[in-house]
Amino acid sequence: MYNVLFLCTGNSARSILAEAVINREGRGRFKGYSAGSHPKGEVHPYSIDLLKRLNYDTSGFRSKSWDEFAGPDAPKMDFVFTVCDQAAAEECPYWPGQPMTAHWGLPDPAAATGSETERRLAFSDTYRMLKNRISIFVNLPLKSLDGLSLQSRLREIGKDQARAETE
Repeated sequence: MYNVLFLCTGNSARSILAEAVINREGRGRFKGYSAGSHPKGEVHPYSIDLLKRLNYDTSGFRSKSWDEFAGPDAPKMDFVFTVCDQAAAEECPYWPGQPMTAHWGLPDPAAATGSETERRLAFSDTYRMLKNRISIFVNLPLKSLDGLSLQSRLREIGKDQARAETE
């Protein structure tokens, strides 16, 4: 099983959604985790509402610091993805085992403005974009790709999907 960590600043929306998606889409091959550089301390209620509507078990989600995954007792990560621009620019902790990393930046749905419907739509859009990227990732032929090829493919997922999402 591959361990995958999704990082963001607040760990209340994007990284939580990504954790949920990979745990479902990974079908036992991937175990997802999420964390933030400056966790909000609670998961955004719209994240929880959306996941519940999509039949996810939301009981285990919590906003937590990435420090939990940098210590000696933490699970060894195989992949670490940043899903927001601020976390990508920050100095990340040392990850034991030197996992593959890539940046898959997305707009912050928690920062969306407008009516409640428009704000909830931002969460749905973020979920859809993450689901697309994660579906591509979990279907990569990981065992047949060498390290450089895999690293390149991981980066391309973030770039190619970002282009497709804006077209």
